[in-house]
Amino acid sequence: MSSFNFIAETYRFTEDDIELIDSNYHAKELYPVIYILFDDKKRIAYVGESTNIKSRLKSHLKNKEKNKLTHFYLISSEYFNKSAALDIESLLIQYLPPGANYRLLNGNLGIVNHQYYQQPKYQNLFSKIWSTLELDEKISKSLLDVENTDLFKFSPYKSLTISQFESIKLVLKSLLGKTNSVFIQGAAGTGKTIVGVTLVKLLTCYHLYEEDDYNWDDLELKSLIVELKSKYPNGLNVGFVVPMSSLRQTLKNVFAGIYGLKKSMVIGPSDVDKKDYDILIVDEAHRLQRRVGITNYKSFDDFNRKHGLGKNGHQLDWINKCSKKKVLFYDTEQSIKPADVRHEDFAKLKKSKTSTEVLLQSQMRCIGGNGYIDFVTNLLNCTLKAPFLSSAYDIKIFSDMNEMVKALAEKEKKHGLCRMMSGYSWEWTSKHDDKPDYDAKIDGVELTWNRETKDWINSTTAMSEMGCIHTVQGYDLNYAGIIFGEEIDYDEESNSIVVDKSKYFDAKGKVSIENQEELKDYIIKIYKTLMFRGIRGAYIYVCNPSLKKYIERFV
Repeated sequence: MSSFNFIAETYRFTEDDIELIDSNYHAKELYPVIYILFDDKKRIAYVGESTNIKSRLKSHLKNKEKNKLTHFYLISSEYFNKSAALDIESLLIQYLPPGANYRLLNGNLGIVNHQYYQQPKYQNLFSKIWSTLELDEKISKSLLDVENTDLFKFSPYKSLTISQFESIKLVLKSLLGKTNSVFIQGAAGTGKTIVGVTLVKLLTCYHLYEEDDYNWDDLELKSLIVELKSKYPNGLNVGFVVPMSSLRQTLKNVFAGIYGLKKSMVIGPSDVDKKDYDILIVDEAHRLQRRVGITNYKSFDDFNRKHGLGKNGHQLDWINKCSKKKVLFYDTEQSIKPADVRHEDFAKLKKSKTSTEVLLQSQMRCIGGNGYIDFVTNLLNCTLKAPFLSSAYDIKIFSDMNEMVKALAEKEKKHGLCRMMSGYSWEWTSKHDDKPDYDAKIDGVELTWNRETKDWINSTTAMSEMGCIHTVQGYDLNYAGIIFGEEIDYDEESNSIVVDKSKYFDAKGKVSIENQEELKDYIIKIYKTLMFRGIRGAYIYVCNPSLKKYIERFV
């Protein structure tokens, strides 16, 4: 049995056509089958699987939302078992919204990743199903194209790691109890944003769904949903706070593609008092601001005055003041400028009797896994003892910028989502008419800072554009090209990273900093964050010879 075959058929979603299913041997004999209910005009669908498909479809006809759908697509095979059917169902739920522009009626929370017999063969079968899938028309997007979309990356339907799944249950338990503040601590790549979006969908939409709309892999979760319905029968008013404007715009677009969610649910910190929120969920909470090196002091002061917070009030205070309960996704290692709320302020709120902390542990973004995360951390802390060795993760250091640009461009053709990034080692002069139309020139390659400030990742494929930390934090790339600029170097005598404040050109990133060690800490965190962006690989160019020589010992 070298490969699996399947049958795909389309029917009208009516009682008469449901009876026609008896002509399908696998459906009639109670094999597991997968189905898609859909309305190609409204672009709404529902994905399910069942061993008693006729009974399930007749039940859906009685549902006030699903009975509005017009057709169903049936996928069957003699090779389907329950695990395989659930897996293919889960994959369809993840790929359909970004791949075919359908919003799903599913209440699915995402299935925890699990293994089963011959799983690789069934996932290869899914590729064949996808390539032949035809609802209103044949789907043109490849699986790779879908995987590179923001809607796929941040989908609340993604399969979850055990750590993510358990964190969601812990948050629900806390919110149903006396806890007012939940801190979710997670390093880069642990999927904080995915968990956040999943929580928003769950807490906003749980009252819309019936019991069979969920995949109940976990009875404890089921009891928590039942308790939510009992305690808050009409749903909750939830706001998703995203401090960085670039990521905020991206997530607004993601929310627009998810049934039950709206763009308006994604807000900035200054919007938290515009509605009476039951729960505020804050992504990248380490980027909430205090009154240092910000753009608009007047509006900041006005908000503090309006809520009686005084001149020293900060955006964490705003969140605390304007919500009954809050969930904050937080990583101290990704606080990268003086304007960020201090760690001590988070620690103070954590000490409250009504606060609790949840730890996200498993690293899911980077193919290099936790080994790569530890490698980058130790490399930039100068505590590394041995080179990083991985057959899966592609990490290289380049001596010529032309070669790095060429290598990234080749990866862009193959994988998509490959971008160049850098620390703030050059002024942004290209935005001025009387200046050159580039910001840095390395080995004859003219490079410009990101021409877009919002959703830059999706605005260009040019390897001559460099993203800064403010346009890439929170995003995933397939390959990350990282330029270590002239502001960061290595001192062999002290075995330490050193920085040059005069060559660091983020004015707001160094305002009020008197201590060189504090600036160094921020700059190291910036480069760590840049190094963590790449899923498949990291390509590195280093301007300063001493730092290049140091990194070459380990790469």
